[in-house]
Amino acid sequence: MHDTRDADRRWDALVARDRAHDGAFVYGVRTTGVYCRPSCASRRPRRENVAFFDAAEAARAAGFRACKRCRPDAPPEAEPAFVARARARLDTHAASHDDRALPLAELAAHAGASPAHLQRTFTRVVGLSPRAYLDARRLAHLKTRLRAGDTVSRAAAESGFPDGRGVYARAPRALGMSPAAWRRGGRGERVDYAVVPTRLGALLVAATARGVCAVALGDDEPALARWLQDELPAAELARGDEVDGYARAVAAWVDGDADDAALHALPLDLAGTDFQQRVWRALRAIPYGATRTYAELAAALGDPRAARAVAGACAANRVALVVPCHRVVRGDGAPGGYRWGAERKARLLDAERNGGR
Repeated sequence: MHDTRDADRRWDALVARDRAHDGAFVYGVRTTGVYCRPSCASRRPRRENVAFFDAAEAARAAGFRACKRCRPDAPPEAEPAFVARARARLDTHAASHDDRALPLAELAAHAGASPAHLQRTFTRVVGLSPRAYLDARRLAHLKTRLRAGDTVSRAAAESGFPDGRGVYARAPRALGMSPAAWRRGGRGERVDYAVVPTRLGALLVAATARGVCAVALGDDEPALARWLQDELPAAELARGDEVDGYARAVAAWVDGDADDAALHALPLDLAGTDFQQRVWRALRAIPYGATRTYAELAAALGDPRAARAVAGACAANRVALVVPCHRVVRGDGAPGGYRWGAERKARLLDAERNGGR
């Protein structure tokens, strides 16, 4: 067992796919029954589905099996030298006072590879593009400094936001709250929520003063409330009359009594990177009753090679239904996985094809 801060540090290493932590711990994903090394390039799981273990033996004892992709039981695979040089350069840049973007051409020259080859190989090996990796490292460093007790201005300066303006501009989306609230572990951030019944089970809708921040489906209210508490362990959670209205609006959509316009009218408070925000906007643009593949979404965003990153953004979506990631299917047309259950996804798609009934 580990305290919250230790788990937070391990989660940050997982998000950044930090090879420096390979061998220090493994993580198991409850929905797949698989355990991985921190640098695994597979799609990022939801945090509530992750369990951390000091060693692979402990993960196996808990019933998990080794990932066939990252092979956590084998010695860490050496990454290409030029990718390692690029990663090290990005790590240094993320921890510096320099908030400028690091041009791909400059990074490639430092690594000793062509820009196209670096972009392609780095993304394949690391699971993130160089730009997304730099973004994840900066945010991970910011979180670490805030948890350590640094002031917001000092943590920002140490994480590549030297004047603080950048972090205040980006933090509400990336952290889901202000930097000061994150420093307190969400303490002082009020989140109201409501749970209502639907034909797909219990529906939880939570909101800050800025808008809906979480929508979840489950079998019962206690499990959904625990999920929300795990998401915001130090926030002030309470039942709220205004959120009851939000919940009823989403429930009406689930039960076929409202169209997408009701969901688009809801105010949202979405925490995510710039890329994730772009993916979520693209998801909301998928018409009712239609579906898209990850590759089609990537192409619509102007980067056909970003299908894996698009899948990661879909997995990071915590506002189910309102951001309709259930409308993304596999390339062969099969529904694919869904955080709230494959059966629920199939029923959602069937209902949309049948006009909501």
